[in-house]
Amino acid sequence: MSYSSTSTETYSVTDIQTVMRRVTTDIVMIASSTAAITEEKARECGHDIEVLAKNGYLKAVDLTLFSSNIEVKAVRYDVNTESGALTTSRPGGVLWPQVNQPFLQIILMYTKEYNDQARTKMKGKLRVSWSPCNADTSHSTLNSSSGRNYVSNAYGMQRKDFS
Repeated sequence: MSYSSTSTETYSVTDIQTVMRRVTTDIVMIASSTAAITEEKARECGHDIEVLAKNGYLKAVDLTLFSSNIEVKAVRYDVNTESGALTTSRPGGVLWPQVNQPFLQIILMYTKEYNDQARTKMKGKLRVSWSPCNADTSHSTLNSSSGRNYVSNAYGMQRKDFS
């Protein structure tokens, strides 16, 4: 007895763009409400996140708001390429507070395909100068709750909120 299966992607570049517009909207809302970064910087980050996602290099995105080195709020977006069963949400729920000495940390997590050759390919396409880090993104000092799902066909980003 033998078995066979095939796997096809059931999403397009347009689906990725649709989802990334919602993620970028969240990032801009966070920037605007916290004043930790400019809206322009938020849009540049959103651009880079979309470019990486379109090329299959994005695994997750983590944003954390700090006040004087203390975690205040965070969100994590995990890429889901089999999200057909999820229902999509509208962007929002991220009007975060203005805090003293705000710092917004944005960490991108990559797929294993994002190797040296891929980094070279992406050079010049990204607007932000991303650098390696080993920051803790467990958000162990915050409580987690399910956030929103941004989905188009089988491509999605699942958001988890921390406060």
